[in-house]
Amino acid sequence: LTTLLAFLIGGGLGLLSAILRGWVDQFLARFVDVLMAIPSLIFALMLLSIFGSTALNLIIIIAVLDSTRVFRLSRAVGMNVAVMEYVEAAKLRGEKIGWIMGREILPNILPPLVAEFGLRFCYVFLMIASLSFLGVGIQPPLPSWGQMINLGINFMFFYWHMALFPTLALAITVLVTTLFGDGLRDALDPTLKGKS
Repeated sequence: LTTLLAFLIGGGLGLLSAILRGWVDQFLARFVDVLMAIPSLIFALMLLSIFGSTALNLIIIIAVLDSTRVFRLSRAVGMNVAVMEYVEAAKLRGEKIGWIMGREILPNILPPLVAEFGLRFCYVFLMIASLSFLGVGIQPPLPSWGQMINLGINFMFFYWHMALFPTLALAITVLVTTLFGDGLRDALDPTLKGKS
């Protein structure tokens, strides 16, 4: 849910910025630069300590912070496509911005966005685990790999498996998701068809 929300916010604003350009693009790009200047983990810790560590706050805060990276990617690849002739022809036909974004630009920038989706999905896992490890993420009685690792570290000498297994679960999930995202990107990219 967090990754989907981040892509809806960041991808939508990135495509809008790529189409409209001008002062809208400058304003959004500078605002995102300001958000990205602050380290994400520290920013998330600050916001969660202010608003509380509920599941809804965790989803919204991480999605907004994550959407900055999606914005940068979708804006960069969207600007390359927005200057193509077929996009200009759609503008001259009088098509609405939403139609141009969804029908002309989005299908042509899908492969890098799919790869980024896999990376952002892994980043969300790691961010939630980090925040839970520090005690401000998912709160008990809800389970979290970060909480399990934090508890297991205290008993590492005698019960090493208490920290090892949640760490392995987190590492395997991140690795599999990254490989799946790369494979999906390769399958969607027409320039990679037939290459092995």
